[in-house]
Amino acid sequence: MSNISRDEVAHLAKLARMAVTEEELDTFAGQLDQILDAVAKVGEVAGDDIPPTSHAVPLTNVFRPDEVRTGLTQDEALSGAPAAEEGRFRVPRILGEEQ
Repeated sequence: MSNISRDEVAHLAKLARMAVTEEELDTFAGQLDQILDAVAKVGEVAGDDIPPTSHAVPLTNVFRPDEVRTGLTQDEALSGAPAAEEGRFRVPRILGEEQ
């Protein structure tokens, strides 16, 4: 059974740049204890005869062949735009006048 101290929780919070209240220190210490206990139990079950894996099921990418198709014309692409200007999408300014 692991025992995470309030100081260790405060240290972890500082590393994660999290503001933690005094009440949260106690709560998180208990929660981290439970997590570490659960991980320790998994470590006890996993034996040397089980090979390490990154995924429970093998992953395989399924690719489709590329197909060249005709794209939209400029007018077709802009037809659904709420605003267009000089053949481009018009969007609200997000930067100030000075750049």
